[in-house]
Amino acid sequence: MRNPTTPRRDISKSQSYSRTRVIPRVPVTAWVLALAVLVALTVSLITTAPLRASDSPDATIAAGQAAISEWVALVDAGDYGKSWRATGSLFRNQVTEAQWVAQLGAARSPFGEMVSRSEKSSSHHQQLPGAPDGDYVVVQFDTSFAAKKSAVETITAMLEDGEWRVVGYFVK
Repeated sequence: MRNPTTPRRDISKSQSYSRTRVIPRVPVTAWVLALAVLVALTVSLITTAPLRASDSPDATIAAGQAAISEWVALVDAGDYGKSWRATGSLFRNQVTEAQWVAQLGAARSPFGEMVSRSEKSSSHHQQLPGAPDGDYVVVQFDTSFAAKKSAVETITAMLEDGEWRVVGYFVK
């Protein structure tokens, strides 16, 4: 209680409000807007992160398939030297460019031109027989050539220095 002998202080309404208010009032809509911006930033950071081989099996396989498709287009065009230069070091350490050009030309020429190719299967592996551990994508194609109606091509790509490169090619 106030002592009756103490004089009253004259405090206006605005002065008492400013002295007692420590945190400014923020409208609820501003908080909702700030939360929405925070959620949007978080989602954009998550969705724009670069894909790594460990991110998802589907993304890994898709990246390997894209490299394989580009590489096999070189082979189909008869550009065997360029196809060798586009392979991974695991492949290039096993066969020289001259050997590859000769061997692939001898293996593919009896079949004639590629007529059709459809994916039979694709899979991601971290270990393959006779190869160092790593990220591999193996794709098998049912392929038809002018002189061989039914063949199976198996193409293996390996993630090397952040890029998918072909390291194996077989035709049955």
